Amino acid sequence: MQRVRFSSQQGPVHKLGDPQMTLSPKFRLAAVQSDLTNPSLELDCSLREEPLIPGLPDDVALNCLLRLPVQSHSFCRAVCKRWHVLLGNKERFFTNRKQFGLKDPWLFVFAYHKCTGKIQWQVLDLTHFSWHSIPSMPCKDKVCPHGFRCVSMPHDGTLYVCGGMVSDVDCPLDLVLKYEMTRNRWTVMNRMIGARSFFATGVIDGIIYVAGGNSNDLYELDSAEVMNPINGSWRAIANMGTKMASYDAAVLNGKLLVTEGWLWPFYVSPRGQVYDPRTNSWENMAVGLREGWTGSSVVVYGHLFVVSELERMKLKVYDAETDLWEAIDGPPLPEQICKPFAVNACHSQIYVVGRNLQVAVGYIAKLNRKEGHKEKLNFGVQWHVIDAPKSLSDLTPSSSQVYYHLYIMRKGHVWSSLLFTCS
Repeated sequence: MQRVRFSSQQGPVHKLGDPQMTLSPKFRLAAVQSDLTNPSLELDCSLREEPLIPGLPDDVALNCLLRLPVQSHSFCRAVCKRWHVLLGNKERFFTNRKQFGLKDPWLFVFAYHKCTGKIQWQVLDLTHFSWHSIPSMPCKDKVCPHGFRCVSMPHDGTLYVCGGMVSDVDCPLDLVLKYEMTRNRWTVMNRMIGARSFFATGVIDGIIYVAGGNSNDLYELDSAEVMNPINGSWRAIANMGTKMASYDAAVLNGKLLVTEGWLWPFYVSPRGQVYDPRTNSWENMAVGLREGWTGSSVVVYGHLFVVSELERMKLKVYDAETDLWEAIDGPPLPEQICKPFAVNACHSQIYVVGRNLQVAVGYIAKLNRKEGHKEKLNFGVQWHVIDAPKSLSDLTPSSSQVYYHLYIMRKGHVWSSLLFTCS
């Protein structure tokens, strides 16, 4: 049997923010007395030895093993050499999942420790309800978790973290980091044109938009810019017309909606702006929309929903025809979910992450209600709570993203492959 050992290898040191910097795992598996330098060749060779699971064909056994939750990989690798080769490398594991056409939704949560402020990403497997972590972001400074903004791309399985703020000096950052799910690593991208924190972000037609936010000395910005993820280049777009930091933002009907939210002592109505990329122009947000926007938003069924931060309020939806918000049918957010919230959605499900990483899943249903002689579309919700393990009890969420794998199979072959990302 071939022996294996772990060796620690340290790559060249790069300055934080170097666009060419690529992070690699700290530990790499090194095979002793092996002429196979290509990991994929080593896997192919090992697959011709003893069966993966005795009594099962390899393709059936591999299909079973690729469904194991990531949390169990560290234990399962000890079963045998073939399992070690398959489960010992996340990039290889996800490549095999892609080829087999498996699909699983995962909830990525950007969180921080409530005592130390240390930031980290935790991932909830929404099929097995198990948690695992991903590599830490390359941030050597102590940062304010809420100053970052996170977006994800719908087709290539990537997550982007932009901007941020150094906690000790209130200095905004122009840093842009990209996480690739299939490679399980972070890469430093080209910097934004201007440093900013607490700003608005959104993805429209595969392009990342950022607008507003705070600059040095917490001065508010009216500038906006966009990044093309294909080449990583940034360019400026039309200014917002008003300087403001962003409380929340959403993409609805191909437009970027930005609100500053209500500010104590609530004497002044919150401001809001709407950007149309087709005309490269901003306009004022409707009064009812900005005044009723009292929480974190998601878009489901082409409608804007808000999980209100007011205690135990029901989920509400915006009606563009009347410029009013209406509470939807169903119970309020479960009591186990405490502020602050990180909210996201995928398809007809809303995911609300609360303190201690308790998660509530809201299942949204369409309801038709008659008002006089007309039928009006309404919505209802039912909640399901996913309890977090005690090991996560000191974590507070700042942002969340939902990844959903969908690989369409036809006659045993991959017909097309997409990675839907709901942000």
